[in-house]
Amino acid sequence: MKIIIAGAGEVGFHLAKLLSYESQDITLIDTNKDCLNYADTHLDIRVLKGDATSISILREAGVENVDMVIAVTASETVNITVCVLAKQLGAMRTIARISNAEFIEKKDEVGFIKFGIDELISPEALAASEIELLLNQSAFNDSYEFEGGVLTMFGTVLSESALFVGKTVKEAAEVYPKLQFMPIAIQRSGTQYTIIPRGDTKFKEGDQVYFVTSIGGVEELYKLTGKVKEQVRNVMILGGSKIGYKSSRDLCDHKFRVKLIEKNKEKAFDLADELPNALIINGDGRNVELLEEEGISDMDAFIAVTGNSETNIMSCLVAKSKGVRKTIALVENMDYFQLSHSIGIDTLINKKLLAANNIFRFIRKGEVVAMTKLNNMNAELLEFIVKPTSEVSNNSIRDLDFPRSAIIAGVVRNGEGIIPQGDFYIQAGDRIVVCCLPKSIKKIEKLFL
Repeated sequence: MKIIIAGAGEVGFHLAKLLSYESQDITLIDTNKDCLNYADTHLDIRVLKGDATSISILREAGVENVDMVIAVTASETVNITVCVLAKQLGAMRTIARISNAEFIEKKDEVGFIKFGIDELISPEALAASEIELLLNQSAFNDSYEFEGGVLTMFGTVLSESALFVGKTVKEAAEVYPKLQFMPIAIQRSGTQYTIIPRGDTKFKEGDQVYFVTSIGGVEELYKLTGKVKEQVRNVMILGGSKIGYKSSRDLCDHKFRVKLIEKNKEKAFDLADELPNALIINGDGRNVELLEEEGISDMDAFIAVTGNSETNIMSCLVAKSKGVRKTIALVENMDYFQLSHSIGIDTLINKKLLAANNIFRFIRKGEVVAMTKLNNMNAELLEFIVKPTSEVSNNSIRDLDFPRSAIIAGVVRNGEGIIPQGDFYIQAGDRIVVCCLPKSIKKIEKLFL
């Protein structure tokens, strides 16, 4: 595919890096010479210095022949303008990064497609949704929903109390024959190696394991992993950023009791007007005495979403030391992801990584409708729609030439989530969730073309 990316910031660079690994034809446009030089020396892509809203620059990038234009600059206005121009100049598809989540909520009403914008992506909205999902399933450290939750992916670290520690996948399946979930990826404690589990793969204490489960399987998963489902109701949020505001609003709508700490006095007063159901506190969240006065030890969850990654990490560690069960920190630096569990924070989220992953699914071949990359793992979770012409159509799973580095994690049929066995017969119209390592992606894509 020929793709133009406008914006060489963290989202644009991360996206360009992912795509360049797959030999896509990428042109990266930005006005910042240093960002472009860094991308040029580290990635196998073409860079172009200039304003992406310039028609001459877009034409120089070959906009009339591209499959996709992705505008992910820091400016919402620039992104929308780039997409509108690109569509008029001949681009097949356009995606704009926006910061105003209201645009997404009202996109059908406004009709952005008529303007020339095919998809809208809001990193802040994605991060807020991720936070709410993590709080609803508080014992797990990563989660992702397919088709409104009929299938859900959960990540957790296996403790000694997990009932299948020491057993192979096959042995666990024999002991618990009515299981409504599928293990899809394992990372051994202290390693960076991702395993796609097979029947003879053994579960070990300390493993970070990802499961896909149907609606009925969540409770089973709690029991078998030795986790306790703890009700989260009292939540403290540090930082009145867009993510802090949207998370507070959404959590209040779902009857959570929210305290939000904001350092800027004027901003705190504005938030108090806009969030009548949340308690807004004007103060410095790095002040341990303030946190104690506001009852941090009575909180079920602490979420740090200031603009400073180090502040977010340190305040979450303070919250953990005060007995808060669930901590979530927003971080900008991707390298911090490797540290999250070793330093004691339950979950790190990166809004730019969420945005890049969300955009990345549009690049996949076959009818990909959802996609996520597993935190800290070299694996992807993809959801395909089976076409009548797809190679997988009208075949049982065991008869497919499926690579060992991939696994069918679940199926959505007629709105129902199914955890399939080897004898499951795939039909056109099924939505198939696949977990795979990068080396097998091209082969998987061909099966669903």
